[in-house]
Amino acid sequence: MFKFTKNSERITKDTVVAVFNSHVIDYPTPINFNYWWGFGSLAMVCLGVQLVTGIFLAMHYVPNIEMAFTSVEHIMRDVKYGWLMRYSHANGASMFFGCVYIHMCRSLYYGSYMKPRQFAWISGVIIFVLMMGAAFMGYVLPWGQMSFWAATVITNLVSVIPLVGDFIVEWLWGGFSVDNATLNRFFSFHYLLPFAITGCVGLHIVLVHQYGSNNPLGVNVESAKIPFYPYFYIKDKYGFFIFSLVFAYFIYFDPNTLGHPDNYIPANPLVTPAHIVPEWYFLPFYAILRSIPDKLGGVIFMGLSLVVLAILPYLNVSKIQSATFRPFYKIMFYFFVADCVILGWIGQKVVEAPFQTIGSLATFIYFAFFVGVYAVSAIENKIFKA
Repeated sequence: MFKFTKNSERITKDTVVAVFNSHVIDYPTPINFNYWWGFGSLAMVCLGVQLVTGIFLAMHYVPNIEMAFTSVEHIMRDVKYGWLMRYSHANGASMFFGCVYIHMCRSLYYGSYMKPRQFAWISGVIIFVLMMGAAFMGYVLPWGQMSFWAATVITNLVSVIPLVGDFIVEWLWGGFSVDNATLNRFFSFHYLLPFAITGCVGLHIVLVHQYGSNNPLGVNVESAKIPFYPYFYIKDKYGFFIFSLVFAYFIYFDPNTLGHPDNYIPANPLVTPAHIVPEWYFLPFYAILRSIPDKLGGVIFMGLSLVVLAILPYLNVSKIQSATFRPFYKIMFYFFVADCVILGWIGQKVVEAPFQTIGSLATFIYFAFFVGVYAVSAIENKIFKA
């Protein structure tokens, strides 16, 4: 049997300190980092906020369809600083997704997803998918009108999967309809997924640091690097201060702006809302889902919209990383961002003309971007080779 001695304890402490020092303090950072690189650390701050506030909320939340809505109101009205925990958690999800979206856009623009950092990007996409799962299940927990009907509509989409679709839906529901068993399962998954996300974030950081961080020029120059602390620690601290002001504004002054008012109405299976709208960070993918007339086709294309993100490093075969030196790719990038914004706008509209037509066109442009990435990068290689 292994005997834990003072020497082994000292070795363990030294190892932890050495790992922390190499990944945080003395980590060699490109000297030309700009503020766009700070959103990765801000996303980690948001994850910490979600974990802490979620644990405190779970102490008072009751995952039962008869008491879930009331327990949320109890947290808001009777629990000391419960309103702060609830608003921090609800708005923290939006802040988390906002930081991740900007972090992903920065990676797309500066080519941080390209080889040799492709596995870091893929791990980031996995984190994003887990975030979507955790956020969706968390949206169901207040058991308001939008919570219930969002759960009903989204889980029903799984039924289109051939052979196993109905079985999976019944397993998710825990029966033949969205009911008490569904709420219990969603609460369990919502509580556990953030810890899985935390583990993936640790892996993501290790993969990023394996080859070092990218920089705005996309050129790795070892002599142009400085320790992360104190130079970029101060830069991230400034970004954190600005972010805190924005976060505090939503918590204290507009806590319900990013939510839906129908979720303050208790869930009623007999009354269907006039228009079912998910949270804003799901809207682009929701628009893709609805832009395809066929139900199975919509589910497939919504899934593909995430898959193409994961395989993007293998579509971009350019020898140049940063869009700073790739004018055609830069134009494509801005069109892609604008298209995602349009998809988000369409996602909250009723499925009717002209919104359905615009959504179909925006969906086509979304996937055309990834085809264009391969085409443009291949052409660039031929030009520079010539």
